[in-house]
Amino acid sequence: MKKTHYLAGIVLMSATAAMPAFAADECTLEINSNDAMQFDQKEMSVPASCEEVTLTLHHTGTLAKNVMGHNWVLSTTENMQPIATDGMSAGVDHDYLKADDERVIAHTDVIGGGESSSVTFSTADLKAGDDYSFFCSFPGHVSIMNGKFSITE
Repeated sequence: MKKTHYLAGIVLMSATAAMPAFAADECTLEINSNDAMQFDQKEMSVPASCEEVTLTLHHTGTLAKNVMGHNWVLSTTENMQPIATDGMSAGVDHDYLKADDERVIAHTDVIGGGESSSVTFSTADLKAGDDYSFFCSFPGHVSIMNGKFSITE
């Protein structure tokens, strides 16, 4: 009797362990940031079949958002630095982004250590092969905290 329960447990564990691989959503992304001004990824991509993308930013550090805050901002690569420059005067309460900046494709809130923020955005106007970048718009972070974002065929 015990042997039967043991074998059933192994089968159940094997089936459960395999589930997450099949349940992964390729239109949902996660990225981590830390107190050392770093993202844990330099490249992110989603397939062209994704109509919407949900990105979650996690701040794995401990410092407050007014000291070492981070956000995730998506734009064309050519607009990355101008957006960050224009956003510096907007302040932390406005996520260091100029109000209604049409160059910003998507962005999370600025968060501090231990916090997370998510954004869901349409990919309708994004094209495979175009040059997109993600970055943190907290003053001084854009030069280190940035990476490439792409739509794949």
